[in-house]
Amino acid sequence: MAIEFNGNPIEMDGDGFMLEPQLWNDELATLIAKEDDIQDLTDNHWAVIRIIRRSYEETGMAPMIRSICKETGLKLRDIYELFPLGPARGACRVAGLPKPDGCV
Repeated sequence: MAIEFNGNPIEMDGDGFMLEPQLWNDELATLIAKEDDIQDLTDNHWAVIRIIRRSYEETGMAPMIRSICKETGLKLRDIYELFPLGPARGACRVAGLPKPDGCV
């Protein structure tokens, strides 16, 4: 499975997670978000995305949801409002991560 981005295919797994997260950028995040029916990425969306990207780049893993809430000041329900598919399936997908372990 692939999505078209700037005339190039971006390979995705069967659940829509990027297979090559190093190709991710802000424009691609916006495209993926629109696929998930998130029309506009707000400052709160970007705060969550940046934390997820930073954690992935530093540790190779998505952060725990508690640390996202603590760093952003958002409550879990706020994150579900921002990313209706949830922090793992929605936010990590928009942040360009591969499918997180334990994500079904």
